[in-house]
Amino acid sequence: MEWQDQGILLSVRRHGEGAAIIDVLTEMHGRHTGLVRGGGSRKSAAMLQPGNQLALTWRARLEDQLGSFTVELIQARSAILLATRLKLYGFNAISAMLIKYLPEREPNTALFDTCLNLLDRIQTGAHWQHRYCLFELEMLETMGYGLDLSECAVTGQVRDLTHVSPKSGRAVGRESAAGWEDKLLVFPKFLKEEALMDVSPEDFREALRLSGYFFANFVPTSRAVLPEARLRLFDMV
Repeated sequence: MEWQDQGILLSVRRHGEGAAIIDVLTEMHGRHTGLVRGGGSRKSAAMLQPGNQLALTWRARLEDQLGSFTVELIQARSAILLATRLKLYGFNAISAMLIKYLPEREPNTALFDTCLNLLDRIQTGAHWQHRYCLFELEMLETMGYGLDLSECAVTGQVRDLTHVSPKSGRAVGRESAAGWEDKLLVFPKFLKEEALMDVSPEDFREALRLSGYFFANFVPTSRAVLPEARLRLFDMV
């Protein structure tokens, strides 16, 4: 078995004397894990940095084996992602969310494109917090737990949506939410904007709280808690 693809390096860990096991989000083959022979060497260290975009060749005798990667660098991002704590925490959260919630080897080219765009925006600083929040909502949609934020669940109105039901994942308008605010999740207004925009720390935090609630309470995993890296991002904002 053999295929070639490109991918975003999510994590790397040493294996044995000089090898490494990497986890990558690929364009055509989903999230994939494999062995890089010599990946633990100093020569490979600069290339095998989380956030870097790699050209990949995967080989294995059988399709369900771990397999091995040969890699080449397409674009280095790690230095820029380390430039500020918020950018670093942002990338670490992306990586941790994908590794925990995204099933292995399920192709999703749209999500790959979203992640690539998100990393580009983290690099430049252009509205990346807004894009990050949309990324988490897209992940929920991909896994079958998407939120319906198009109209009020009670009245059907499409304007003045201020909250989200924690039970149904549907939006709720201001009038319908009156008196029930403490039972509902805040719906940050910027999530409805068609164009990306700068996001205040308060709105960013509320959006993280919103999507994080549904990941922790609706997506089945061995531990119903968000990854540590995602919790650190929330605490820092």
